[in-house]
Amino acid sequence: MTITQEQATWFAGTFQQLSDNIGRAILGKHDVIRLVLTALLAEGHVLLEDAPGTGKTQLAKSLAATVQGTHHRIQFTPDLLPSDVTGITVYDQQTRRFEFHEGPIFASIVLADEINRASPKTQSALLEVMEEGRVTVEGKSHDVGRPFMVIATQNPIEQAGTYKLPEAQLDRFLIKASIGYPDLQAAEAILSGASTRDRSSTVSPVITTNAVSDMASLVDDVHVDAAVLRYTAQLAEASRTDPQVRLGVSVRGSLAMIRAAKVWAATEGRNYVLPDDIKVLAVPVWQHRIVLDPDAEFAGVGAETVLARVLADVAAPQARGAVA
Repeated sequence: MTITQEQATWFAGTFQQLSDNIGRAILGKHDVIRLVLTALLAEGHVLLEDAPGTGKTQLAKSLAATVQGTHHRIQFTPDLLPSDVTGITVYDQQTRRFEFHEGPIFASIVLADEINRASPKTQSALLEVMEEGRVTVEGKSHDVGRPFMVIATQNPIEQAGTYKLPEAQLDRFLIKASIGYPDLQAAEAILSGASTRDRSSTVSPVITTNAVSDMASLVDDVHVDAAVLRYTAQLAEASRTDPQVRLGVSVRGSLAMIRAAKVWAATEGRNYVLPDDIKVLAVPVWQHRIVLDPDAEFAGVGAETVLARVLADVAAPQARGAVA
């Protein structure tokens, strides 16, 4: 069953309210705010990679403040243990039973701050929960609830004291985005409010976690034509056969694209996905899933270059009209 045009219009209006609310704290960054919200409603996770001081943590905290639910912040450090993230089972002497104490990963929105400063062992503790929404401790599974989203921030890997995220970890993120420095007008506005140390504290909740789950369920019924599905599969295959690519877009990456495209279409007030939605989302959804061969990396070729070539080589299907 496809959502109605009225439902798509309501979705777009609500999405704009969320974006405007976060925009009160993150000035001049409407595009990246929209990407992060798209990931939330597609029930995915976001990796924000940028230089220090560009507002990565502020964006994550502002999104958490917009949603009226639980949110935790985990400051990743080299000595952080996996149990510090997922939780631990302890023996209660009064009840004479082992009880599970939840870690900070049990929240609606989790800010994994500077994730690449933790050891690979600790980073791997997030693999199961990001993919399946649960953690397993001593053989017992514990659901983290719905909605659940991880917003991870990291500084570029050239920075001292960081660990490169493994490919399996990167593939769990629906979207990778960069905030960048503000333009001159936004920078002036930020400086004029320098007395406010935490701009995210000015953001008030405008949506409940139940409403987020309802919106996420609604976009499941956005229509995707068979031609668009084929186009997505062709793009993914082309990325895998590109001569400069060692590891292309996985099946998980293709599924992530369809989920994100459904949300993106609804934010435009449409109840169907266009090929242009796939094109717009290609870089944020797929760039971090592509591993270049050493020669291409040495030559300075980026994943964006490969995706631009793939998009140019694979013909897009003819767009069709709205779905009744």
